[in-house]
This record gives sequence, C-alpha cells and structure tokens, in this order.
Amino acid sequence: MAHSDATQSHTPLARVVGVGLALAAVVAVIVLAFAWPSVTAEAKDLPIAITGPAEAVAAAEEAVDAQQPGAIAFVEVDDRPAAVDAIESREVYGAVVLGDEPEVLSSSASSLVVAQLLTGIASGLEEGVNAQAAAAAAAAGAPAAPPHVDVVVTDVVPLAETDPRGTGLAAALFPLVLGGMLGGIAISLAVIGAMRRVLAVVVYSVAGGLALTGILQGWFGALQGDYWVNSAAIALALAAIAAPITGFVALIGRAGIAVGPVVMLLFANPISAAAMPKEFLPEPWGDVGQWFPPGAAATLVRELSYFPAAETTFPWLVLAGWAVGGLVLSVLGHFRTAGGAESDAEADAVADAEAAADAEAAADAASRADASARAGAA
Repeated sequence: MAHSDATQSHTPLARVVGVGLALAAVVAVIVLAFAWPSVTAEAKDLPIAITGPAEAVAAAEEAVDAQQPGAIAFVEVDDRPAAVDAIESREVYGAVVLGDEPEVLSSSASSLVVAQLLTGIASGLEEGVNAQAAAAAAAAGAPAAPPHVDVVVTDVVPLAETDPRGTGLAAALFPLVLGGMLGGIAISLAVIGAMRRVLAVVVYSVAGGLALTGILQGWFGALQGDYWVNSAAIALALAAIAAPITGFVALIGRAGIAVGPVVMLLFANPISAAAMPKEFLPEPWGDVGQWFPPGAAATLVRELSYFPAAETTFPWLVLAGWAVGGLVLSVLGHFRTAGGAESDAEADAVADAEAAADAEAAADAASRADASARAGAA
C-alpha cells in the first residue's frame, strides 16, 4: 500500500517530457529574441549628409556605394554648417564635406559603430582623391606628383570623457527595462486594489527615476545634460513599462503579468536599437521598436544627453502613451465589478482566498513528499 502511494506521488512521465520540451522551447525563444538583432545587424540606408561641388558629390556617392553597397543614403545639404546642424539635430549620423579641404564629420555620441564606418569611408575617400589628382597630373604632364591631400575626420558630437566608449549609455537600457518590468510585477503581486496599484506605480516611477539618474549620471557619468530632465525621462520610462503590467493584471488577473516578460523583454527590447542604429535592424523592425517603451526610452535618453537640438516630441509621447494607457487600464479594472469599484473588503477577501489556496497546495505537496519519503525508508 505504501508503495502504491509513493508511486502515485510521482509526476507522470508524459508530463515530465512535456515540461522538458516546453522549457527547451522557452530557452530557444529567449536566445532567438536576444541574438537575432546582433546576428542579422547590417547597415542599410544610414542617413549621411554630403556637400560640395556637384561633380565631386556624384563621384563620392558612387565610390562610397561601391565600397559600402546599400549602407549609406546620402542627404545633400548646402554647406558644412548645415551638415553640422543636421548632425546635432540628429537628422543624420555624419557628413562628407567635399571641396579644397575634404572632411568627414562623425558623431560617436550618436553611434560609435557608424563613426567607425565613417572613418573607413574617409580612408577610401582620401585614397580616391589622391589617385584622381595623381592621374590628372600625369595626364597634364606635370613634372612632379601633386601634394598629398588628407581627409580629416572630425567628431562633431563626441561621447563624454566619463563614458568614452558609450558602454554606460548602452548598458543603461537593460536595467531600465528590467526595473520597470520587475516593478510592475512586484506591485501587481504585493499591492491589492487597482487604484492602490496606480499610486504605487507613480511613487515607484518617480523615486526610481531620481535614484537611477543619480547613479547613471552622478556616479557613473553615463548620462549628460540636466539631471531633472533626465530623471523625468527615466521615471516616465519606468511608468511606461510598469503601468501596462498592473493595468492588464487589473483587467484579466495575474495572467496580465505576462505583459512584462513577453512584450517588453522578449519583443520590444531586442528591437529597441539601444546598442546600434535602428537602420541596422531588418526593416521595418527598427522603426517598430521606436513605438515601444524600450526603444523610445533609449532614443530619448541619448538625445537628452548629447543632442539638445534634436526633436524629442515623439519618444516623449510614446512613453507617455504607454504610461497613461496602463494607468487607464488600471482604472477600468477598478470599475470592472458590477455595481462600482472593488471595495477594500472584497480585495482583502480575494487575497485571503488566494493565500489560503496557496497554503493548502503547499501543505498537500509537503504531505505527499513526506509519504513518499516514508515509503522509501520502508
């Protein structure tokens, strides 16, 4: 009889196999989500300004396209100051200035990867300019080779000395996503009552924004600019990630917790373009990622730190939309029961019932484990 009880306490083999296969599938999805953007990353149609004589511009565009096929989408501007303005407003990642003193303008604060790509373009441009000058001199029968022309690379918007490789800025996003997600999950589990969750999200976001900005800007030096504006951006980002979780929990129960891991972490985070330009991601995912909190937060924090002239309305609106939307869902959840808002007594009763069910399940599991242990000893 004891042997029969011990046997019944074991998990059925079919369930064991099913759990193993399900976990393997989850791991595969996680690896795919995080590795896919890096593996498939390839520069395509990066906006780069170009200015200079028409013939020189046409020749440079042809040469660059041969060197980096499809990587660059040139945007013609009037002169060097216009190119600098376009970089500082983050309309382009860099610029090629042609004429008597050719120059390549880069912006390591915008993207270190693109800055390195532009350095390579400058080398190729320098080689082409000097080869063309030497050929022209030889055709004219000049007795000596023309002087060598250097193509200077100027970093118009460099990274701060406190974060020269941009690693702190890029690494700041993941804790932001994880913090917002864990905050939403913890509030959903620990706080009873939809409106109380709204208050908890607001308090958590404000306090988290102040604390994270203090660490990232005051301690690590990864963020630049105004502390209070950066704090507001990070607080709104935390709310934009946490509020939808608590909102869906208010509407559909604890199943709404999946919004964090599935939507924010597995889907939105890999296409956020936090570590690379959105043009490196397969179309249209780079643009799609900017409509979700991780992508909008990454863009906003970078532009507030290094590009005060950039237009930041869109990322502010995206974050505000997700935050407000999540809070609205929480309010709707507050009134979901017939007859009005969920009362404190009702919320407490639900919490007590769930706690009792969890305790009963735990006691049952412990009892079966004890029976199994005794059977094994016998």
